[in-house]
Amino acid sequence: MERSRRIKFREDERSLLLRLLLQVASAREPEVAAVLSGRRSLVSLAAEQRIPALQASGVWFQLLTIADELLAMRARRELEQGAGADEVTGSFASVVAQMAANGRSAGEVQATLDELCVGPTMTAHPTEAKRVTVLEIHRRIYRKLTELDQPRWAPRERDLLVADLESEIELLWMTGELRLERPTVEGEIAWGLHFFREVIFEATPQLYGKLQGAFERHYPGEPIRIPSFMRYASWIGGDRDGNPNVTAAVTAHALAEYRNTAISWYLTQVQRLVTVLSASSNVIDLPPSFKPVLQAALDKSGQAQAIAARNPDEPLRQFASAMLARLAATRDGGTAAYLSAEAFRADLNALSSVLESIGGRAVARRFVQPLIWQAGSFGFRTVSLDIRQNSAVVNRVLAELFALTDPADPVSPGTPRWSAHLRSSLSQGEQPEIDAGRLSPEAAELLSTFSVIARHNSGADADAVGSFVLSMTRSADDLLAVYLLAQYCGLSTAPGSSGTIRLRIVPLFETIADLQAAPAVLNDLLGVSLVRRTVRDFGARQEIMLGYSDSNKDGGFLASNWELAKAQKRLAAIGRKHKVRISFFHGRGGSVSRGGAPTGRAIAAQPAGTVAGRMRVTEQGEVVSSKFANRGTGLNQLEVLAAGVLAHSVGSPADVGPKETPEFDEALEALAGMSQASYARLMAEPGFLDYFNQASPVAELALLKMGSRPDRRFGASGIADLRAIPWVFAWSQNRHLLTGWYGIGSALNAFVTVRGEAGRELLARMFERSRFFRLIVDEAEKTLYQSDMEIAQLYAGLVADADAAWRIYGRIGAEYELTRRLIGDLTGGDLSARFPMFKRRFDNLRRQMDDIHRLQVDLLREVRTSPGTADRRRTADALLVSINCISAGLGWTG
Repeated sequence: MERSRRIKFREDERSLLLRLLLQVASAREPEVAAVLSGRRSLVSLAAEQRIPALQASGVWFQLLTIADELLAMRARRELEQGAGADEVTGSFASVVAQMAANGRSAGEVQATLDELCVGPTMTAHPTEAKRVTVLEIHRRIYRKLTELDQPRWAPRERDLLVADLESEIELLWMTGELRLERPTVEGEIAWGLHFFREVIFEATPQLYGKLQGAFERHYPGEPIRIPSFMRYASWIGGDRDGNPNVTAAVTAHALAEYRNTAISWYLTQVQRLVTVLSASSNVIDLPPSFKPVLQAALDKSGQAQAIAARNPDEPLRQFASAMLARLAATRDGGTAAYLSAEAFRADLNALSSVLESIGGRAVARRFVQPLIWQAGSFGFRTVSLDIRQNSAVVNRVLAELFALTDPADPVSPGTPRWSAHLRSSLSQGEQPEIDAGRLSPEAAELLSTFSVIARHNSGADADAVGSFVLSMTRSADDLLAVYLLAQYCGLSTAPGSSGTIRLRIVPLFETIADLQAAPAVLNDLLGVSLVRRTVRDFGARQEIMLGYSDSNKDGGFLASNWELAKAQKRLAAIGRKHKVRISFFHGRGGSVSRGGAPTGRAIAAQPAGTVAGRMRVTEQGEVVSSKFANRGTGLNQLEVLAAGVLAHSVGSPADVGPKETPEFDEALEALAGMSQASYARLMAEPGFLDYFNQASPVAELALLKMGSRPDRRFGASGIADLRAIPWVFAWSQNRHLLTGWYGIGSALNAFVTVRGEAGRELLARMFERSRFFRLIVDEAEKTLYQSDMEIAQLYAGLVADADAAWRIYGRIGAEYELTRRLIGDLTGGDLSARFPMFKRRFDNLRRQMDDIHRLQVDLLREVRTSPGTADRRRTADALLVSINCISAGLGWTG
């Protein structure tokens, strides 16, 4: 009877999943079941039971996440049913309702939509610990839970569904999560495409349909057109910064895979049109204008006679069949291929128009319009593949080429002669003959990459290659070096000095010093005539990428975010000076310290005028899995992102909120400076690097085969060269989580000490009125709640130099207590009391998490003190499972 009971209450999904997991565990490892039920501690288990127990805990954390996704979806539906779609925060309905209430005309609305461009960008950062196999099991579990949620099942049918659910949990138990080998880039490409095939292809037209429905309700009778404003991008297969596994050949493979995936999707959708478009010319009268359109489509298909013979008197089916033949030729390289994605989309528009003309509006809306929207968003590419490389590599290669052409007079990067040589070569349209046989492997590889770019920029989808993102951009010369290499490799539109470069070149400003220098760099760059012409060719718009990760590692959470906000305002002003629109690409991660705040609030907190209808954001690792694990969650996440950009862009009082004031800016400048100073003192503490390496599993993270990319750039061993992702990952594993709060307490304390009661009142006003400051406080507060200094102390005990360990741990603990107290004074409540759902979820996991941390400390000690022993492999495997468990419990890795 228990299995047959209809699920009625919100906690029932969790209870059901726990019961089934306990059944699976009890049948295999009774002691593990005792750990799951809280009757026994992890640390009390025998060595051979550690991995099963840790894996069971990890499975439970995963199942809780799936249940939370289902409950969140249900809560949104219940709110929409009870209060109406306009009351759902972060929805298109809410934003459009506000636009109508604020008197926005249909013309203003259309102008805003025509400028809208939202770009989720998948990146190949080594943060994803879940394999595709595991993701597929998660998806099946979610779907079984949604089926169980239906009231129509008979008891026998419900028993079968519950049995199916138990079998999926068994599979999850038996599959395991440890990678035996580090994934290849090709495997990461397949991983990213999994989410398009399973979720994003279908969710995207549904997203547009939701926006269309909102406009139809609030602007009845107005012909508002919904463009395909979602433009997806990826770094997977294009990001070669510090990753020697991403070669020109791998990039060419990635572009082919992305192209084939899109075309294969269209083939299935157009086959559906062939199946359903059964309208007979004996029943309906087609407009005369369609006859030549149909004949042209049949002629171009190369199968006109066969199609007409197969589908006589069915002109719409014939048209769809001709499209299907052309798509197959596009995939296979046949002569009937579409020359561009726009040509395919034109045929879809023609089909939609003829359906409208014969009274088939509902048919067109259901079967054709989604495909039109998909073709607009995905083209013949699925994603635009960005190419990323480090400025140091680009400058080395260009210096090598200069030396080949003039070996007697070498020019060094960063010198006035280098700058003059760059500008002279660009202005003259210089394109020297390059002897590939004399190139170093590094130079040959980079020039081969530019050749791949040139080849695809003239293909069937000019957007197949997105931008060339230059990481660690320090000067305009760094960017001009990319322009010159592109010119050398045939990416110029004309010979001589009159051409432009057929490639978007995007600076990435990462460190705090780079963010501060960015406006001067942009001003210098836009002073070069070739750059101005190129930017004009791309719609007089320059994209700039902002790095949240390295700036945080560089200066701490508060200073990083403030410098990012200031840089955006200053860069936008430089753009206005040069009559160039600036759009921003935000390099955010999953954790708070890497910009992973709630999407809607993070967009709302951007400086006024810096969004203007366009925004790109990275979706990294476990963020992709959590956002696009299923269609319901994926659609909601896309809507929150796009609605946030739309709301910020229309600038209504209700959505933009109170303006920042000079008084607030001055206070934030002071707070950021004091916070950064406190953070810098910690980094400079004698023994800090050893503390970081020994009081965290950072060295052992390399054993976890999460991504194809090494954890450090250029093989160095210092903090400066450690990638920001493992930096954040390590501090989360040991529950310090200082990357999300350290320095804020010292800054607040110094501020109120100097300014007294007036300072306290100013902070209170800022907390009430400044969306930026409120977001900083909220996210720091949540990170503090997840931090645990008792657990952190256990990790500090791993440090060989006990005196240094307790000195550094004492400094961190004192800052933690200070920050907790002052944030509590500011918010007027207990830590995280304002976030009950967040607090409840973490409280439910805290006991198990603490157990896993204690065991991880023991495992780290064993692994480090018993190298080469027979038991070390088993201990190391248990350690890696513990790392996965902690990541699952926190909800992110880095």
